[in-house]
Amino acid sequence: MIIIPARLASTRFPQKVLADIAGLPMVVRTAKRVQHLDRVVVATDDESIISVCKQHNIEAMLTSTTHKSGTDRINECANILNIDDNELIINVQADEPFVEPDVVQSLIKRLKSLQENKQPFIMGSCYNAINDEAAKDPNLVKVVLDTNDNAIYFSRSLIPYNQGGGATYFGHIGIYGFSKKSLKEFCNLNDAPIEDIEKLEQLRAIYHKKNISMVKVASTSFGIDTKEDLKRAIEIFL
Repeated sequence: MIIIPARLASTRFPQKVLADIAGLPMVVRTAKRVQHLDRVVVATDDESIISVCKQHNIEAMLTSTTHKSGTDRINECANILNIDDNELIINVQADEPFVEPDVVQSLIKRLKSLQENKQPFIMGSCYNAINDEAAKDPNLVKVVLDTNDNAIYFSRSLIPYNQGGGATYFGHIGIYGFSKKSLKEFCNLNDAPIEDIEKLEQLRAIYHKKNISMVKVASTSFGIDTKEDLKRAIEIFL
C-alpha cells in the first residue's frame, strides 16, 4: 500500500501540495505517478486537499492537524484503515510529483526480501550517487552506509568529510517503506536528540539501533520545497 502524507501548511511555499503542475494539483500528480503500483491513499490534515483528491478520483483520508511528521500521519492513516501488521506501507512524499515508479518498485522488492529473511524490524529507503557540488547543498540530505547497505548516518552536512581524498557521496531520496508493525514501532520510539538537531526524523531509528535498509536507485527526481524548485522541475520533466 502507498500512503502519501499531505500537509497543507508550508513555510517556504504556502499550500505547495495544491500548486498547479500542468493542470493537476501537485498531490494529485504525485498520486497518479504511482497509482498503478498499488492502492494509494492520501493522508491529509485539511478538507481542501480531501476535496481536490476526490475531484480526481484519488482516495484521501483526514488525519490529525497535530502530527510532528509525515510518518506519524501515515501511521494514523494505517491504523484507521486497520491494515494488517505484515502489510508493506510505502511513504511517498506529496512534494515528489516526478518520483519514478521504478524507484518505488525497487524499495518494495527490498522490503519483501527483508520479510522473507524474517527481519524483526522492517524499514527501508533509497539513495543515489551524487557529485561533489550537489553534496555541499544542505537541502540535499546525505547518507553513509555500512557493508550491508544499512544507513549509518544521515546529515545535511557534507559526509563523509573528504580529508583523505576519493570520497563518494550518496544523496538520500525521501521515500520510505515499513511493514505496518515496524511503522507503529517507529512512531512509538522516543524522539532522538540527533533527529531534532538535524531535523531528520529517520535518525530516530538509528539512534534506537534499528536498521534502515538502503536501496541504490537511479533517480533524477527531487522534492519541491520552493516556487523556484517547482519552476526548475517543470522545465526538466514537462
